[in-house]
Amino acid sequence: HRKNPEDPRETAEPVVPLFVDQYFIRWYEADVKGESCEDHCIPQHSNRICVTTLAESHPVLQSGETIKSIPCQISTNCSRLQNKVSGKFKWGAQFLTELIYCSDGEEYTVSSCVRGCSMEVNENILHKLSILQEKPSTEGYIAVELPKFEESKNITEGLLTQKQYEEVMVKMH
Repeated sequence: HRKNPEDPRETAEPVVPLFVDQYFIRWYEADVKGESCEDHCIPQHSNRICVTTLAESHPVLQSGETIKSIPCQISTNCSRLQNKVSGKFKWGAQFLTELIYCSDGEEYTVSSCVRGCSMEVNENILHKLSILQEKPSTEGYIAVELPKFEESKNITEGLLTQKQYEEVMVKMH
């Protein structure tokens, strides 16, 4: 069999799925806190750990506006960046609520969609704000969260599967 260079199936490199697509199940929450289109995507690993990201339809990703800041200083004595989580019971873990300020004056709140504790805030998005918009489901994730163990089986109740979310998006447009 001779390869045909005109046939893209024979010249294209095999597509390797993203790590997130291979090992995580994507869950969605539409209209977080009642805000239209402020949707979140929550990839969940089989070990219960969840990652908070913005869904494709979120205004921060759709508007084209520049992100001006994402403050992590919660109060004078509390900074997400200085937070240390330790031990079996994850002492020091915080609940997630982040603000995103855009250049057009809009302000968006990113909250946890699962009950649990924020284990890590992605420092990369603080140093390079554009990565949140450029790669929202990979390097631009917002936080890693650990759901409460006793609730880990029920954390996805009320969340949408990827197929359900896509159906909601089709109905909206």
